[in-house]
Amino acid sequence: MKKPAFIITIDTEGDNLWQNHERISTENTRFLPRFQSLCEKYAFKPVYLTNYEMAQDAAYVEFASDVIRRGKGEVGMHLHAWNSPPLVALTDDDWRHKPYLIEFPEDQIKAKVAFMTKLLEDNFQTKMLSHRAGRWAFNEFYASLLVEQGYLVDCSVTPHVNWSSSPGNPEGAGGTDYSRFPKEAYFIDLNDIAKAGNSPLLEVPMSIQLKHSGMLNHIKSGYDKLRGKTRSPSTLWLRPSGGNVENMKKVAEQTLKQGSDYIEFMLHSSEFMPGGSPTFKNEQDIERLYDDLEKLFSWISERAQGMTLAEYYQWKMN
Repeated sequence: MKKPAFIITIDTEGDNLWQNHERISTENTRFLPRFQSLCEKYAFKPVYLTNYEMAQDAAYVEFASDVIRRGKGEVGMHLHAWNSPPLVALTDDDWRHKPYLIEFPEDQIKAKVAFMTKLLEDNFQTKMLSHRAGRWAFNEFYASLLVEQGYLVDCSVTPHVNWSSSPGNPEGAGGTDYSRFPKEAYFIDLNDIAKAGNSPLLEVPMSIQLKHSGMLNHIKSGYDKLRGKTRSPSTLWLRPSGGNVENMKKVAEQTLKQGSDYIEFMLHSSEFMPGGSPTFKNEQDIERLYDDLEKLFSWISERAQGMTLAEYYQWKMN
């Protein structure tokens, strides 16, 4: 019997985008080879979901082109609407508000997706097949554009998570509500991305599990409604946050026990650099991160096989 797939997704973007400033640096490029080496040690193949500023970084293009050439990973598309050309302001300060791509007019969404796809394909001399939306914001129009551009796989869905209380445009409705979306891979219905359909676009949702039992979540949800709040239940992600190896193993284990044929990990490229994120502030934090990754990858290597998103798509089709 085939081992399930282990898919590593890295949102490959500028340094510390959690800060509100207009100058984005890409120093985290220098810290990616160490992570790539760790992945290769366990025959895992990361997917570098790349946004505009990283696609402009010559050192990153050289690094990722080598990964592609050696067949040791994949480059996909990641789009942050507020700084990805063509630039047309949506709010009084897009850099501060970081509006979701799906909040822009459809002609601008289409232009941004087309621009980023061409930029990546020109720079890396390979067809873009995989994608993750910036700030996890996705909808039917966006999905149809990916199909138009020849993408095969999306990984924007975060099961159980409702992003509607996370603002983009202050006059908008917030992000996408994934609380009732499927938890396993499915071909998207372009009329309703929460449902399986017959489009060629495969959705590969993030590996996320509820932190508490169904009854406890139900009670907490009822309490929140009484207080007029709508928020997501507490969740555990297959994502490092410092010292959470056991929780990551728990997510992977539960996901596989529920019958999934893959587990999906994510992190931002900036999180491999000291001070590149609020989570890993210094070299000591980074060493602790790598200690966690070594333990996690060693454990997963006995249970799953490394695949890129495009390889997983082909595996599903066979």
